[in-house]
Amino acid sequence: MAEMYDDKNTVQRSFDPGFLTEEQLQAQWAEFIELKKILYELFIKKNRPLKILDIGIGNARVPKHLAKIKEVWDMVGRYDGTDNAQNCIELAEEVISKERLDKVNVFFLDAVDLYKLNRKYDLVITTWFTAGNFYPAGFPFETYAGSGVQLDLSKNEKFEKIFSAAYDLLEPGGEIVIGACYLDNEKTRERQEAFYKKAGMTVITSPSDSFTATKERFWSQRFTHQKMIDYFHFVEPGKISFIPLDTYEFAMQVRIKK
Repeated sequence: MAEMYDDKNTVQRSFDPGFLTEEQLQAQWAEFIELKKILYELFIKKNRPLKILDIGIGNARVPKHLAKIKEVWDMVGRYDGTDNAQNCIELAEEVISKERLDKVNVFFLDAVDLYKLNRKYDLVITTWFTAGNFYPAGFPFETYAGSGVQLDLSKNEKFEKIFSAAYDLLEPGGEIVIGACYLDNEKTRERQEAFYKKAGMTVITSPSDSFTATKERFWSQRFTHQKMIDYFHFVEPGKISFIPLDTYEFAMQVRIKK
């Protein structure tokens, strides 16, 4: 996944509101509004400031905006963020320093190594379509187009490994919240492809794939409710809930309770 963000210009553009599509921007704010509701709910339940882990902290957008509202930021006791792209770590550290986010720590860490944190959290989050970036190891970006092979994503071992480890890091009664996830339908696929082409990339997937990938090694999976339930097979289905982030089936948020 780090390869997606090796180029600094690409990183800057992927966070630039002026470059993102309106659907992406609205999904970004919708997931943030829902996240604040969940944060408040857990704070009342725990009756203390929360310990939060942000997988793929990016440019530290989420803690930056949480900290702008004192009543919200007071609900946060510790905020740890991980990323496996050095460019994102540097961006996050700049924001943390500029905004004086003294509760926030960032770690250069691949998500498959979350167990190395050796800490417990009340809330583990991943936002802004990050969960869909966890592509299977060894995916053949160079040869996939025109190969006639269709990737079977009934299982995604990397995704399951990451979120199984995240689940293990939760305190009793804690939650995983997966922010904006692309919904698996034709309209969303078309919007994904249009965005990558706008960015000057070459799409290597076909309409029959449940993900969009590019020759430049970008990858973004789309999900159904059932696919999420299957990937979280180690959690009772009744503890998984879905929040639509729009009225046109573009993105959803997923809550997984322990």
